[in-house]
Amino acid sequence: MRSSKIYVSKTLKPRNPILLVGLPGIGNVGSLVGEHLKSELRAKKFATLYSPHFPHQVIMLKSGGIRLVSNRFYLWKNPAKEKGARDILILVGDFQALSSEGQYEINEKIVEFFKGLGGKTIYTIGGYNTTNQYVQNPRVFAVTTDRKQIPQLKAAKIIFGQASGMIWGSAGLLLAFAKKHKLTATCIMGETGMLEVDAHAAKAVLEILVRHLKLKINLENLEKISQETEKMVKQMEEAVKKEQQGPTKEHFTYIR
Repeated sequence: MRSSKIYVSKTLKPRNPILLVGLPGIGNVGSLVGEHLKSELRAKKFATLYSPHFPHQVIMLKSGGIRLVSNRFYLWKNPAKEKGARDILILVGDFQALSSEGQYEINEKIVEFFKGLGGKTIYTIGGYNTTNQYVQNPRVFAVTTDRKQIPQLKAAKIIFGQASGMIWGSAGLLLAFAKKHKLTATCIMGETGMLEVDAHAAKAVLEILVRHLKLKINLENLEKISQETEKMVKQMEEAVKKEQQGPTKEHFTYIR
C-alpha cells in the first residue's frame, strides 16, 4: 500500500448527509464524541480508510485475531420522513496520520469521498487547551468556513472569536479542504486542560451538538466517566497538597 485508500463495504445513498469527525486529539474529545454518537445512534459501518501514514501497528482482538489500524465511516439513517431530514456519517479511528504529508493526503481524500456521497456539511470535533488545570465547567468554542452559520451556532451557546492559535490535524485541515471543494465545515472544540481523556469537555460538546442537530442521545455513560474523572483529579490535587506541605510525623521512620 503506497497511498491512502477508502474501501466501501456497503453501497449506500445517504440523504443530504452531514459528516461528524471524531478522531484522536487533544483530551481525546473528538474520539469520545464520535464513539459515543456511533454507539448511541447504532450507526452502521460502511467504509474503512487505510493508510501507510498511520503507525505501523495492528490491533489484537478479543477473538484472537488482529486488524490493521484504520479510520472508519459509519452511517445513521435518519428515520424522519419529512423533506430536509439529513442522514449522519460519523468518522472515528485509531490514529491520525503521523506526517504532514499524510495529513494532507488523508484529509483531502476524506473530503472528496464525502462530497462524492452528496455531502455538503462537515463538523470536526476537537479539544481546545486553555490551561494546565482541570476545567470543571468547560466552554465550547468554534471556527467555521461559512460566516452565515455563526448566528445559528451562537444560539446553541457556541463561542466564536475567542479561540486563537493553531488547529492541528484533521480537526483543522478538513476545514481547509472543505473550503477548497466548496463545502461548509465547522470545528467545534471543548475546553480542556491537563487531561489525556477529558469526558467533561466531550460531554459539553455533545450537549450542544445534540441540541443543534436535534438528536436524541443518552449522555449517561459520559456523565459517569466525567464523575470518575473529577474524583481522580481531586485525589491528584490532594496528593500534590500533601507533598507541598512536607512530611508529617507519620512519614518518619526511626531505627533504634
